[in-house]
Amino acid sequence: MSKEYIDYLKREKINKLLVLLFQILLITSLLIIWQYLADKKLINTFITSSPKKVINTIIKLYKTNNLFNHIWITTYETLISFSLGTIIGLLIAIILWYNKFIAKVIDPYLTVLNSLPKVSLGPILIIWIGPNIKSIITMSILVSVIITIINIYNGFNNTDKNKINLLKSFNATKYQILTNLIIPSNYKIIVNSLKINISMSLIGVIMGELLVSKKGIGYLIMYGSQVFNLDLVISGIIILMLVSYIMYIIINYIEKILIKSD
Repeated sequence: MSKEYIDYLKREKINKLLVLLFQILLITSLLIIWQYLADKKLINTFITSSPKKVINTIIKLYKTNNLFNHIWITTYETLISFSLGTIIGLLIAIILWYNKFIAKVIDPYLTVLNSLPKVSLGPILIIWIGPNIKSIITMSILVSVIITIINIYNGFNNTDKNKINLLKSFNATKYQILTNLIIPSNYKIIVNSLKINISMSLIGVIMGELLVSKKGIGYLIMYGSQVFNLDLVISGIIILMLVSYIMYIIINYIEKILIKSD
């Protein structure tokens, strides 16, 4: 490697460390200011809580064996919804690309469903499926699958037309074009859709838990609001943020592995 390239790598490494340092300093400063305002009674901790109260609430949940139980329920529901939403979304995107007539028929409905607040379907799902985990997973799939279909299908449609015409000139079938060009060309788009899908699945699960669940992080947040326990509400939100961040890291790691193996 040249000296210039080595210097470039060093600068990039230093830059990444500085970004991480400032990210840590930012969140640490916010927590310190929050706790200072609470200690000096400059804010009403009944409605804003405080870092100490949040930590004590999380410790209490852990000691009563409720913390990891609620986290696992939400994680399990999210993973099921994520897996089903990804598979269904990919399959429907393939069908729409394969059959332009079906795509034209379905297109306005996809637009309407994508703009529809899925929480409005909650009462219907509860009546149809029941107030259970199935309705939560169904709602989560509805939240994630539409955006997955749209992203992947748009990627399929934007594949290089010259390459498609080249394969057609060799009498390639539509299936061969799909498997040898369309899907490989959109590999990164499909992988990137996993990031969107995992976050949308988690949003859908929390929406469902807020409506019908008796377990999970969404339930903690809803229960805390019902009994005016803002410590529990904010603790639930922070736990949710941590779970979301961990899922994002895992998806990022999987993405790097898949791209390297590509």
